[in-house]
Amino acid sequence: MLPAYMTSLPMPAEFSSDVSGPYPAVAGMGAETIAGIAAGETGASGTSAAGNEQFLLQAFRTFAEAADSLERSYGRLRGEVVRLRAELEQSNAGLLRSLSENRRMREHLDRILEGLPCGVLVERSDGSISLLNPEGRRLLGLPQPPYASSSLSLSSSLSSSSSSSLSAVPADLIDLLNRTRQAPGELESRLPDSDSRTERWLAVRHAAVPDGQSETGAANHADAEPVSIFILRDVSDAKSLVQEREKLRREQALAEMASILAHEIRNPLGSLELFAGLLAAAALPQECHLWVEQVQAGLRTLGATVNNVLHFHSLPAPQCAPVDLGLLLDWAGGFLVPMARQARVELCLRNRLQGVWFVADRHRLEQVLLNLVLNALRAMPGGGWVEISGHRTHHASGCAAVISVNDTGPGIDARQAARIFEPGFSTRPGNPGLGLAVCRKIVEQHGGSLAASNRAGSGASFTLLLPLENERGRDKELDEEAEG
Repeated sequence: MLPAYMTSLPMPAEFSSDVSGPYPAVAGMGAETIAGIAAGETGASGTSAAGNEQFLLQAFRTFAEAADSLERSYGRLRGEVVRLRAELEQSNAGLLRSLSENRRMREHLDRILEGLPCGVLVERSDGSISLLNPEGRRLLGLPQPPYASSSLSLSSSLSSSSSSSLSAVPADLIDLLNRTRQAPGELESRLPDSDSRTERWLAVRHAAVPDGQSETGAANHADAEPVSIFILRDVSDAKSLVQEREKLRREQALAEMASILAHEIRNPLGSLELFAGLLAAAALPQECHLWVEQVQAGLRTLGATVNNVLHFHSLPAPQCAPVDLGLLLDWAGGFLVPMARQARVELCLRNRLQGVWFVADRHRLEQVLLNLVLNALRAMPGGGWVEISGHRTHHASGCAAVISVNDTGPGIDARQAARIFEPGFSTRPGNPGLGLAVCRKIVEQHGGSLAASNRAGSGASFTLLLPLENERGRDKELDEEAEG
C-alpha cells in the first residue's frame, strides 16, 4: 500500500486513528473537508455520515492497494528494463566481436587468396567476374589494378572486376575456359606466348556452386543461380621438366646404343689397323704406300671417334703405370704422320721429355694427343703447320711436364672460348663435339690441367700440364749431388 504522503486525496479525520500509524499525512487533514466532500457527493440521498465515511475508507484502501501494485509493477518493469538493457549491451558487444573476427578472417582469406600460386576466377551466371586474384590476372593476361597494402584496398582489388567480364581475355583462353565447363577434371592446353620463346602451358579446373550472394536469397541454395569457379595453374615448368626428362631418357638410350656400336666397331677396326700396318711395312710401290697411308689415316681418325664415344659415356678408373713421356711424344710424331699428310699439314715434333716418367694410363694419354692433333688438322682444311712440343718446368707446386699442341689455324673465337670444352659443342657441322671434352676429362683424371689460348701470331695453342710428383725428390737429390 502507498504511504499517505504519496497520494493527493484528502483523508477524513475519523480515519486518522486507523491510518495515522504508517500514514502521518492523513492525521493532518480537516474533518470538515472530508465531510463536505462526502456530503457533496451523496447529495440528498439521506445516507448517514458514518456510512459515507466507511465507503470512502474502503475506496482509499482499494486505491492505495492499486497504487502499491502499480509501484511494484513499475519496479519490476524497471528491473526488467535494466536487465534487458544489459543483455542488449552484451549482445551488441558480442556482435561487434563477431564482426571484428569476421573482418579479420576476411582479410586473412584475402591475403591467402592474393598470395596463392594459382589463379582463382569466380564468374557469375550473367558472365560478369565477381572475383579474380593477382595470379589469375597474370595468367589471363589482364592488367593488375593498383592498390595499397590496407585490407580494404586488398579486398576491393580482389573484387574490382565485379563489373567486368571475360571480354578482355584472349579468345584461346576463353575457349579453354568454356571447354573446362563441359569436361570433368583438369584440362591442360599449350598457349602461344609472344613475349617468351618457351612454351606456355595452362591447366584449368572448373566447379559450379550456388551463388550465396544471389538477390533471391541464400536460404534455398537449390534455387540460387550457380557461379563458376575456375582454378588456373601455370604448368609450363612442369611440362618443361617432363620434356627434359624425356629428352634425357632418349639421350641415355642413344648413349647406350652408341657405346654398343662403338664396341662393335672397335674390334674389327683394330684388325683393319693391323693389316694396314702390315701393308705399310711391305715392299710395295710408292703409289701403293700412299694408298696405305690414306687407309691408315682414315682408320686412325675413325678409331679416335670411336674411343671418344666410349670414353665420354663410360670412363672407368685408369690403369696407371710408369710412362716415359718422351717415348709417348715420339709415338705421336710417327702415328699422326698419315693423318697430317692427308690434311696437307706439316707436322713438327720438339721433344725434350726423354727420360721423364709419369704414372698414367698410356692409352688414354695417346687419346688426348690424338684428339688435340685431329682438332688442329680439322681447323686447317687448306693445310698448315702443327707443332707438338714437350718440356719440363718448375712452378709453385713443384715440377711438371708441359705438352703443347700449336697450329696455324684461325684460332679460338673469344665468344666461344668458354664453351670449347663443353660436351657436344662444335663449330663444324656433323661433328659430335666430344674430343676436347674427353681430353679434359682424361687429363683431370690424371691430376693435370688442360688450357686453350690463341698464339701471338695466328692459330691456337692447347697446353697440357702434368704434375711430376716423383720428380721433386729426384731434383733435390740432383741439387745435393751438384753441391757436393
